Amino acid sequence: MKEHIIEVIRQIEKDNGVNILFACESGSRAWGFPSKDSDYDVRFIYIHKPNWYLSIDQKRDVIEIPTRDPISIPIHPLLDLSGWELTKALRLFRKSNPPLLEWLKSSIVYYQSYSTIDKMRELDKNIFSPTSCLYHYLNMAKGNFRDYLQGNEVRIKKYFYVLRPILAAKWIEKYNTIPPLEFQPLLEDILQPGELKESISTLLKRKIAGEELNLEPRVDIINEYLNKEIEHLESYTKRLKLDIPDPTIELDQLFRSTLKEVWNEELTELFN
Repeated sequence: MKEHIIEVIRQIEKDNGVNILFACESGSRAWGFPSKDSDYDVRFIYIHKPNWYLSIDQKRDVIEIPTRDPISIPIHPLLDLSGWELTKALRLFRKSNPPLLEWLKSSIVYYQSYSTIDKMRELDKNIFSPTSCLYHYLNMAKGNFRDYLQGNEVRIKKYFYVLRPILAAKWIEKYNTIPPLEFQPLLEDILQPGELKESISTLLKRKIAGEELNLEPRVDIINEYLNKEIEHLESYTKRLKLDIPDPTIELDQLFRSTLKEVWNEELTELFN
């Protein structure tokens, strides 16, 4: 599949006149609990040619394959790709956007070119906002808990839509750092051995084995833990007040240096 993903990345570049800087896995495969039919959720960051940025009009700054944008080669039915233009990505990086921080932490990297992503990783500790990320994970957990785990029967996979953001939020509370992307390190670090951890581990094994869509009686010990932690994190997050230095100057410079690194010949022709 990796070879096919690289082929698709190259075609996206040709079809859209862009250069892709980075592409990684972001879904259940990156979280460490894919099932046999899991999609490949590929996320990427790209940069346009210099002329694209010299306009008074704001243009579309995402590429979504195959949901919204065509591609001139066939792609695997389990493959889903979505990318952000670099200045959009850097604006979100400035806000400590958790999905973007997760991309940078992904252990499944399909493609990387030039120095931009390494420079972003060097900056992420200074840009990381615990408050922003906690709100993101807490709101995700609350919404999924309300939508998926209130019935007498629930699907196995839905537990992990709440457990992972709760454990990520607990990691931030404990360490004040960006949490790991993989579920297992979060589980091992945050929860002590006992019935709750054993119940979650059993569900995890069953999900990976392909039982993720099975309807099961609600696991009360997990629901009680999630409800308690949501209440705790709501209270904790309201008390957090941390000031993060504005990184705009550094990010402006990173964009300019990337533009020069990737499109130096085009810049020379443009301004001569």
